[in-house]
Amino acid sequence: AIFVRGVPFIQVPTTLLAVVDSAVGGKTAVNHPMGKNMIGAFYQPRAVIVDPTVLETLDERQLAAGIAEVVKYGLIRDAEFFEWCEENMDKMVARDAGALQYAMEKSCINKAEVVAADEKESGVRATLNLGHTFGHAIEAATGYGSWLHGEAVAAGMVMACEMSVRLGWLDASVTERTEKLLARASLPTRPPPQMTLEKFMTYMSVDKKVESGVLKLILLKGLGDAVVTADFSKDILYDTIMHYPQLYKAQPQSYEVLLGKAPANV
Repeated sequence: AIFVRGVPFIQVPTTLLAVVDSAVGGKTAVNHPMGKNMIGAFYQPRAVIVDPTVLETLDERQLAAGIAEVVKYGLIRDAEFFEWCEENMDKMVARDAGALQYAMEKSCINKAEVVAADEKESGVRATLNLGHTFGHAIEAATGYGSWLHGEAVAAGMVMACEMSVRLGWLDASVTERTEKLLARASLPTRPPPQMTLEKFMTYMSVDKKVESGVLKLILLKGLGDAVVTADFSKDILYDTIMHYPQLYKAQPQSYEVLLGKAPANV
């Protein structure tokens, strides 16, 4: 996108997360100490070539990180696919070829439909960032690579669900189902215990979804119904974030179990 003002290129994603998310849609970016993907451009590849056999080389954490993004599509726009994930999570974790192929195809279709409607993220495309504002803060605060992107997004999606419940928009059963589903892939359903309110807000305040000083979040009005909104009080946001340190203080050992395979001490 930058070199000689752009050169043609083909994407060949080699992780499940790249197949179902980052290889589709034309976003290019690099991280910055201030935040995730802060420097980049929209620049579409000429083609995306997927070879499912490369997924056999992934370790368990990398595979699970991609599964988090698969689950996201069910949460934001495809309740039927979310239910499919509930029925087939064990197959995906076991690397069943048929289940993974269906998950990849369904995820790419969902993302392509959203991108086709809003390539430059002026509206509906932002819903693809469910859990990402919380997750990007976790990645930046803990050091990129300590928690994988999908791990941070998994915890962030649970936080977004929890906040949606606190706003009265979402039934608590959806949060419970999401936590149970992600846990089956050994994904974290809690942020790292060291993530204080101050740390979250430091990084969320410079998130790309801040417009004119106003933070927008992707939250849920129901399963499969995501919205981009600034229609929430800071108190609800702060209470949601502080809920997790309180849980850790009350039951630290149980809390660390819910971090899955992500490191507890970062």
